[in-house]
Amino acid sequence: MKFINLTRHTEIGANSYYVESAGARLILDCGMHPKAVGENALPNWKPIEGQTIDAVLITHAHQDHIGTLPVLMRRQPHARVFMTEATSEIGSLLLHNSVNVMTRQREDLGLTIYPLFGHRETDRASDQWRLCQYRQPYTTSGDRVGDSDALTFEFWDAGHVLGSSGILLRAEGRTIFYTGDVNFDDQTIMQSAIFPQGDIDVLIMECTRGDNPQPAGWSRASEEKKLADAIEATFSRGGCALIPVFALGKTQEALGMFYEFRRQEELDFPAYIGGLSSKMTEVYDRRAQQTRRQRPRLQLMHDVAPFVLNGQTINDCPARAGRVYALSSGMMTPKTLSNIFARRLVEVPQHSILFVGFADPESPGGILRSAKIGDRISLDPDETPQTLRCHIEQFQFSAHASRDAGKARARITEL
Repeated sequence: MKFINLTRHTEIGANSYYVESAGARLILDCGMHPKAVGENALPNWKPIEGQTIDAVLITHAHQDHIGTLPVLMRRQPHARVFMTEATSEIGSLLLHNSVNVMTRQREDLGLTIYPLFGHRETDRASDQWRLCQYRQPYTTSGDRVGDSDALTFEFWDAGHVLGSSGILLRAEGRTIFYTGDVNFDDQTIMQSAIFPQGDIDVLIMECTRGDNPQPAGWSRASEEKKLADAIEATFSRGGCALIPVFALGKTQEALGMFYEFRRQEELDFPAYIGGLSSKMTEVYDRRAQQTRRQRPRLQLMHDVAPFVLNGQTINDCPARAGRVYALSSGMMTPKTLSNIFARRLVEVPQHSILFVGFADPESPGGILRSAKIGDRISLDPDETPQTLRCHIEQFQFSAHASRDAGKARARITEL
């Protein structure tokens, strides 16, 4: 077996890995780095130049795992592409949105290489994707499953976001398991991962929170109560709350919590989300009873009924007291809804910005999380720095397994 890490940086970014076994050449995931631009945002495909790839397997539809798939398909036109049905639907939405983002970056940053692919290429690419069911064996070439000489693979529910998967490969009498992004705890919407229980010969494992133990005494119920208390305290000061979220995953989990706050008669408030987030949420709603999830009858867009903002309406939407704005991006990238809205809040003591997920320390979200009241901060290099006066709080709602959860679930056979 041959394994090559194709990511350019030893950090969260353009996830992509090459595996060669039993005569088959595979690429696992094909992401785009969220901070890098141009060629530097792509995986590093130089180590496999000249190779013909048989298959590309995609674990889920976050940008750092699927974001450059049309580029790879252009370079490897004969490769078959496999993913779950939910990942396909969400991935198409994300890639079309990425075309729009790159088009704006071409104008704003003068990046003539952008967009790296267009809407038509995205449509052509998605038409070729092969959709897979969980825990069903597939081959890269369509050969009979069970042939001892053929490499086979199965998708297993990773409990991270809708459609997310770990991938079990069988080849040459060995088993290889690639976890992708994984969560071993139930969330508000997503149920925890179901992974193979047998011994694994080779484990390729996500380590996003590998150095983070779970806080002593932590429970999701207690953390949800803390979030509800923080929102209520914000309202009592006459302020509103911004919750930076990712369009896929965190938005739907936040809406699920808002529904529970209302159902338990703890809090009832108008909620706002972004345009792409609404499209992702509609997919969650359509697939509510077709997938493993908590509250399968809950229809988020109907039962929570959030208002939807976009790049135009955000300018006409003031920061109103008694409201919660769950806006992307989760890392508050400049020019995104969460960044634009945060700059209206940071200098007003009544308001709150509540973080419920990961933010790269160098991103605007990471800078804001580590800042102290009175600090001068810059959330957008094109805007004037501001003095932080609003409330900043952080909560533990990660969709990634903690170190403790990983240790409890992993069973590794040393080679």
